[in-house]
Amino acid sequence: MLVLLALHLVMALCAPLFVRWWGRHAFYPLALAPAAALGWAIAQTAGVRDGRAVVETYPWVPQLGLDLSFRVTTLSWLMVLLVGGVGALVLVYCARYFSDSEPGLGRFAGVFVGFAGAMLGLVIADDLILLYVFWELTTVFSYLLIGHNPEKRASRRAASQALIVTTVGGLAMLIGFIMLGEHAGTYRWSEIVDGAKPSGAYLGIALILILAGALSKSAIFPFSFWLPAAMAAPTPVSAYLHAAAMVKAGIYLVATLAPLFAYAGPWHLIVYALGGLTMVMAGWTALRQTDLKLLLAYGTVSQLGFLVAVTGAGTYNAALAGATMLLAHALFKATLFLVVGIVDHKAGTRQLGELSGLWRRMPAVFVAAVLAAASMAGIPPLLGFVGKEAIFEAFLDEPLVLAVLVVGATLTVAYSARFVWGTFADKPGVEPTPVRKVGAAFFAPVGLLALAGLVLGPLAPVVDSYLSPYARLAGDGRYHLALWHGLTLPLGLSALALVAGLLFFHRYGRAGRAVGRIGVPMEGGEVYSKLTHWLDRGAVELTGATQRGALPQYLGTILLVLVAVPGGALLLGRPWPERVSLWDTPLQLVVVVVLAAAAILAVRTQRRLTAMVLVGVTGYGTAMMFVLHGAPDLALTQFLVETVTIVVFVLVLRRLPAHFSARPLRSSRWTRIFIGVAVGLTMSGLALAAAGGRDAVPISVDFPELAVSYGHGRNVVNVTLVDIRAWDTMGEIAVLVVAATGVASLIFLRPRGGPGPRRRELPKRRREPVWLRAGPTVHSRQRSIVFEVVTRLLFHTIVLFSIYLMISGHNAPGGGFAGGLVAGLALVVRYLAGGRYELDEAAPVDAGLVLGSGLFVSVGTGLAALLFGGDFLQSTVVDLHPPLIGDVHLVTSIFFDIGVYLIVVGLVLDILRSLGARVDQQMEADGEAEPPARREEELA
Repeated sequence: MLVLLALHLVMALCAPLFVRWWGRHAFYPLALAPAAALGWAIAQTAGVRDGRAVVETYPWVPQLGLDLSFRVTTLSWLMVLLVGGVGALVLVYCARYFSDSEPGLGRFAGVFVGFAGAMLGLVIADDLILLYVFWELTTVFSYLLIGHNPEKRASRRAASQALIVTTVGGLAMLIGFIMLGEHAGTYRWSEIVDGAKPSGAYLGIALILILAGALSKSAIFPFSFWLPAAMAAPTPVSAYLHAAAMVKAGIYLVATLAPLFAYAGPWHLIVYALGGLTMVMAGWTALRQTDLKLLLAYGTVSQLGFLVAVTGAGTYNAALAGATMLLAHALFKATLFLVVGIVDHKAGTRQLGELSGLWRRMPAVFVAAVLAAASMAGIPPLLGFVGKEAIFEAFLDEPLVLAVLVVGATLTVAYSARFVWGTFADKPGVEPTPVRKVGAAFFAPVGLLALAGLVLGPLAPVVDSYLSPYARLAGDGRYHLALWHGLTLPLGLSALALVAGLLFFHRYGRAGRAVGRIGVPMEGGEVYSKLTHWLDRGAVELTGATQRGALPQYLGTILLVLVAVPGGALLLGRPWPERVSLWDTPLQLVVVVVLAAAAILAVRTQRRLTAMVLVGVTGYGTAMMFVLHGAPDLALTQFLVETVTIVVFVLVLRRLPAHFSARPLRSSRWTRIFIGVAVGLTMSGLALAAAGGRDAVPISVDFPELAVSYGHGRNVVNVTLVDIRAWDTMGEIAVLVVAATGVASLIFLRPRGGPGPRRRELPKRRREPVWLRAGPTVHSRQRSIVFEVVTRLLFHTIVLFSIYLMISGHNAPGGGFAGGLVAGLALVVRYLAGGRYELDEAAPVDAGLVLGSGLFVSVGTGLAALLFGGDFLQSTVVDLHPPLIGDVHLVTSIFFDIGVYLIVVGLVLDILRSLGARVDQQMEADGEAEPPARREEELA
């Protein structure tokens, strides 16, 4: 089965290429994929007749207990026959329906085959989560197929409508699946059937959610409106998706669940009420249509309601009848849609009032349409009659449901007769419609489908032998499919529906005005449009009321929600530890006092720079707390991050006023103080609850031993980052690269290259050049000779120290992140001493190149492990013995740390060039700073 899915995937990917090579004739080889599924299903007929299941299982997500589990039993075998057989015939039909000049034909062919593969996966999936994956794939593919012609507004609207409705239903279904699977302890349907079943309100909610997905997929009221709108799709799409495949997914799900849950909760009420209502309303609406495709579309909705009511009954007779009608419906409705495609192609119209006399000009097509319509109306000896009689037999004990089904069957006869008469009959006052000749290849799929419905009627006992194993899942029964059961009540009801339907159609001329006047108060499409309009309007009003550009308002709203939701949960749950230790040493109390004082002063100060320094004091105080708790790595990182953060803020503050504005006003200051205190208390409570809520042994207790045995290092923090949890670090550095990529573009619209002219573009001194020559790059009023001298003395030492931290981090405090921050601070010092030209001289390389190189080195380290048979990012030890140096103990994770080092350096360099060098240029251009001296006299 996995091979069949892979075949569909390969064919879907190759379809555009095939169409480019062979044009529309590419549909012939593409039909081999669903034909292979049909052939495989035929090969399993003996096992299916004996009630055996075909099972395949492949590992998928072992950690979650999910497998690629496939299982084919009677019902899924029947669906594979339909998905494969009808799919292959429709693809053959497409070779004559489309022309080589059809826009997007290659994409259409690939999506169509992809949909066939997704539908195949849906009906053979044994795992509920896997079924949902294929379910949503069919939704996406159907969206693309319905919207095949994006230039038409109707196609775009119909595609988005189908996508939204079925996706919302699918999400509800997923919740129901999760509820069902969590209760059963497995998501495999075959195990859920054999295990303990949920009951009560829990089961009722789960079933309602699952049925919401099934009914939305099969266009059952109140979701019926999307299917008629989807007739904007090409006719082959309608013949396959909306007759034999996609809309059958919901029926298949109902039929699968019914033998187990039919008598649980609200099941019967939902399937009977909504199925019967859909059948009658859509059947009545079908009689009002003048477009052949719309007539069939509403007829399809009516038949789907019919099938939901029958397959959802959950009895032996109903299951057997439902499976039979499922097969019959796919055959006759696909035939009729394909007939409409031929008529539209050859006559140029689908309007009933414009067609006349086609039975003479298309005799073969006329015969196929009559056979299909007769099967839909339930006329012997076709398979539709066998299924309809079995349905009446199944509901003899439920007279109310039976009466509704008879009314629905009567309407089915009426619109079946209207279809045949409207398409092929001679109409008074209408000129005979000219048509072109229908080729054998164009007609062959239509003829085969119509012939299948005719042949399977007399072969009802054979059909019974293959479908009865599914029916026995719902219990025992004695009824068997047959073309003749004698003079029985179901036969009489079939005759009654046939006569009443034909009589209604015959009198339609007089009743037509009444039919036209009687309709639903508001169609589903109109309801959908109003709901989406109200939703859009509500979003606009809500956005206008809340998004007013006030940052304090946004931040206050977020913080109030934090206080109300998690804070409220803390007050209600009271998950406090029994004993709280306020401090371990008096030094911690001293640091806390400094932290609190700095925080209060930062809030009260009026100068921006002072506030920034005080905020930095709180950061350094936090680092001191790490030191006092024996976490040197965390303390070192916190010190470095806080220093870089202060530098960045100071660079930004140059473009802001020195003092804060007079706001906030005193009236709002107390509100802000209250919010701040409440947030502080909430976060403190959350920290206490998190620290005291652990009831299991933390996994970190094993990290010291793993750091040595697995990561070959003694620094637990660094080994955790580059070995034990290297995947997390990989994700974090990827985020860093993405963030750095957006820094420059968010601040300045410019290339990421250097900040401007380099020193070689400035006048040169006559004597030997030296580095950090701030004279020609910084105005004399902005220079600091002491700072320049200190920078000359310490720059290289700082760089060497950063490299030492990077290398020693595996066994001592440090690592690539800390080393990169130190190197970045070296660049900061060089920039502050010599200006933007000196920064470009110190790092004459594009920041993006440094970032990309770092990511390349980190990822390459992981891939290198794969080349030697290890896992991705797995470290190993390399012992070298170079002469004169001695023994070298090298752990390959050092290369991962080198990548992290480069990424951090690239990030700091990008920030310096964006917030430093570019701001310098702006300030010089605006006259807010002195430009660098350029005269030769100043260089002397």
